[in-house]
Amino acid sequence: MVLPAIRLERVTSTTDTEAATARPATQPQPSTRPDTARSEAALPEAAHPVPVSALDLEHATGSEAALRGFLHGLPGVDKVGAEARAARLGTRSIKTTAKAFALDLAIRMIDLTTLEGADTPGKIRSLAAKARHPDPADPTCPPVAALCVYPDMVAIAKHEVRGTGIHVASVATAFPSGRSSLDVKLADTRLAVAAGADEIDMVIDRGAFLSGRYGAVFEEIAAVRQACGDAHLKVILETGELATYDNVRRASWLAMLAGADFIKTSTGKVSPAATLPVTLIMLEAVRDFRAAAHRTVGMKPAGGIRTAKDAIKYLVVVNETCGPDWLTPDLFRFGASSLLNDLLMQRQKLASGAYSGPNYVTVD
Repeated sequence: MVLPAIRLERVTSTTDTEAATARPATQPQPSTRPDTARSEAALPEAAHPVPVSALDLEHATGSEAALRGFLHGLPGVDKVGAEARAARLGTRSIKTTAKAFALDLAIRMIDLTTLEGADTPGKIRSLAAKARHPDPADPTCPPVAALCVYPDMVAIAKHEVRGTGIHVASVATAFPSGRSSLDVKLADTRLAVAAGADEIDMVIDRGAFLSGRYGAVFEEIAAVRQACGDAHLKVILETGELATYDNVRRASWLAMLAGADFIKTSTGKVSPAATLPVTLIMLEAVRDFRAAAHRTVGMKPAGGIRTAKDAIKYLVVVNETCGPDWLTPDLFRFGASSLLNDLLMQRQKLASGAYSGPNYVTVD
């Protein structure tokens, strides 16, 4: 259980210190997709690591005891502070011009998803059409970031979005439970990658994590990361089952140490799914991980985000926690499908001054 030897420092966070709202230190840098070589440029001032102690990353992941020591040595989450800060950021007022920008940005960040046993090739083609042109009556409406489907539907989705820049994501590793052997999980991953998936959304073994078998979870993520090849790996923590904010922080760091390109809140099959406080804690983790390890990881809240108003709250939390560098589909996504319809209705309202109503928005 060994990763490349780079230095990792313990860090503090706004939820531990109740620091003032972080402001971007620099202008955002151009971005393509999550880049393992990106530096800590454009981090808010409060995000820079505090030299509480230094730990060699290779040592931290060299044994079960070392990994446990590192994860349990992370600063504890101030539950009251985290929830208060998330609530406070959620009250920010967004003006009309900024709102128009935010609505388009949120659309570009959506992983348009269908994960039902009744999915058919026709449904995938219909959803792909909506991914390409969310509002067929308005050519200025941007496409979504990705189309997310089960592995057996990847080839169809890939064909339907070819040449558009829209990525195809696929859930794998015995989604949503994660209850299967590693061999089955790796075969699931390879099947999706072979069919053309650009991104793999895996689920961690929550049972192993909650019983303290961090090494097993680490090794499974690392093995799936290797099976992904050039595809990017999103690691789903299923935060609704992790019980505490401290576990959310530990699982976030564990996933990133094991090679995640994104960390994701939920499968959308468990309640509660994404929440602002959980998203804040995970965003602090990706921010602090980049400052310490010089590797950039994205973040994806999924499940339960249904309105444009809620989406804008999440964008505010991203900006105020990580800075504008993360305000890109390359580093932040929404795992939501019903959200898209409300974003489109709000966008139409800004343009026309009146709501068109849900009948003017295609369902799939």
